Amino acid sequence: MPVASQPIGRRERNKQAKLDRIVAAARELFAEHGVDEVTTQQIADKADIGAGTLFLYVKSKGDLLLLVQNSGYALALNKGRSAAESISDTLEAVMAIVHPVVECNRTQIDNGRTYLREMVFGDHEEPHHRDALVLSAQTEEAIADVLRRDGRVHTEKAGALAHIISAVLFLSMAASINATKTVDELVQDVRNQIRVLL
Repeated sequence: MPVASQPIGRRERNKQAKLDRIVAAARELFAEHGVDEVTTQQIADKADIGAGTLFLYVKSKGDLLLLVQNSGYALALNKGRSAAESISDTLEAVMAIVHPVVECNRTQIDNGRTYLREMVFGDHEEPHHRDALVLSAQTEEAIADVLRRDGRVHTEKAGALAHIISAVLFLSMAASINATKTVDELVQDVRNQIRVLL
């Protein structure tokens, strides 16, 4: 029997079910209280598992935050990428990518800022951290793709410009001074910086 068509075993289904409960519990508690106010014991209790079992799935609360946030980030990036495809104006197409990423990051501001800190300073060997870095690289590539469509931007410079735009985006979302800004205020601030760059 080919590997692809073999049914998933009970043990693997149970492991996936536990992971799903852990992620759902963490997502709910993080959204309600913020990552800094939630303990791993609370997450374990809500997921109906032992605290030791939790650490079989994630190494730390930061790792769990990465796992939770990565799924939302991936959806936001896909939404932005799809919207950008039909927009001919370069700045507006870039902002179509940026806006849902900012919205996702600002769903719970402290969680979003902690996520960015974990992304930058976390252990790059951890799978959820690697996934976050891949999402960051995919964001840059989506922006570079938009820039390559603009005849005024040299193709070889599109990657460097996208890297700068990504840095502007992530620093704007992470900066303490911007913690009280709304999504629209933050997006406008990023738009103004990108406009100058382009």
